[in-house]
Amino acid sequence: MMFKFKRTRRVGVAAAIALSVTLVAAGCANSGDAGAGSGEGDAANLTITMLPKNLGNPYFDTSTKGAKAATEEFGGKFEQVGPTEASPTAQVQYIQTAAQQGVGGLIVSANDPAALCDALADARSAGVKVVTFDSDTNPECRDLFVNQATAEGIAKVQVDLITEQIGSKGKIAILSSTPNATNQNAWIEIMKEELKAYPEVELVEVAYGGDDDQSAFDKTAALLQTYPDLAGIVSPTTVGIAAAGRYLSTSEYKGKVALTGLGTPNQMREYVQDGVVTAFALWNPADLGYLSAFAADALITGEITGAEGDTFKAGKLGSFTVGADKTVLLGDPYVFNADNIGDFDF
Repeated sequence: MMFKFKRTRRVGVAAAIALSVTLVAAGCANSGDAGAGSGEGDAANLTITMLPKNLGNPYFDTSTKGAKAATEEFGGKFEQVGPTEASPTAQVQYIQTAAQQGVGGLIVSANDPAALCDALADARSAGVKVVTFDSDTNPECRDLFVNQATAEGIAKVQVDLITEQIGSKGKIAILSSTPNATNQNAWIEIMKEELKAYPEVELVEVAYGGDDDQSAFDKTAALLQTYPDLAGIVSPTTVGIAAAGRYLSTSEYKGKVALTGLGTPNQMREYVQDGVVTAFALWNPADLGYLSAFAADALITGEITGAEGDTFKAGKLGSFTVGADKTVLLGDPYVFNADNIGDFDF
C-alpha cells in the first residue's frame, strides 16, 4: 500500500496492540499509584464525565474505553453519559447535570460548535474543566481540544485513497454524519479543495446519514439509485462507512463501487476480507479517549492551564504540547488494508 502515514505519537501497530492489552487489564489495574500524577493528591477532583455525540456508536465505545483506562491509571472516577441520537440539544442536559454534580472534568464530542457554548460556560464557571475531543466547539467555549489529527491530514488521506481506488476518474459521493458536525464539515471542505487536483473526478453529492446505521444504509441505497454510474463513496464517519459496506456487500454494486473513509478495524474487517473495501483510514479512538482523559487530569491538577506551549504527560502515550487555539494533536491518520487489519482489535 503506497499510503504510509507515520504517527508522531507512537500510534502504530505496537501501540495499538499494547492498548488492547491495557484495556483488558484495566479492570484489574491498581489505581493506587496512578494518583501520583495528579500532583495535588486528595485536593484534586478527579471525577471525569465523558459525553460523546451519541451512545451505541462503536467509535465512541472505543474512545470511552481508552478514557476509562486512563482515569483508572491516574486514580480518578469515570462515568460516560450521552443521548441516543446525535443532537446538540440532547447534549445540553448532560452538561448541565455534570455541572450540578460538581464533576472535575467533562470530556465532550460536540454535535455543534456553538450550540453547547452557554451550557459549557456555566459548567466552567462552576469549576468544571472542559476538554473537547473528536469534534470541537468554538475555542472560547472549552479549556482544551484534543484533535485526533489535523483536518488537512484527515481530508488528504481520504482523497488519496478514493482517487487511487477509482483510477483518478469518475463520479464520487460523500456520505457524512449530520449537516452541523464540526469535524466532518471541516474535512469535507478541505476534501473539496484537494479534489481540484483531479479534474476527472466529480463530487456529485454530499449526503448525510445522521450517524445512524439504518439511515446511512438507506442513504447509500439512495445515492446508488440516483447515480447508478457512481465510481466511489467516501464516508468520513465510522457509522456511515460500515453501513455503506453492509449495503454494498449484498448489492449488484459489490466490486464495482469503491468505498473508503474513516472506520474501525473491527467494523470493517469483513468488508476488507470480502473485497468490498480495499483500504480505509483512522486514528486509534481508544488512544484519543485515553489522551483526552489525561488532558482533563492535567487541567484539573494545574499541571497545565491550556496555554500554548504547556506540556503534560499522558501515561504510556508520552508527553504532549498544547498548540495554538488550546489544541493538542494525537497524531497522523493510519491506513488499514488487508495486509495489516489483522494486527488491530478495536
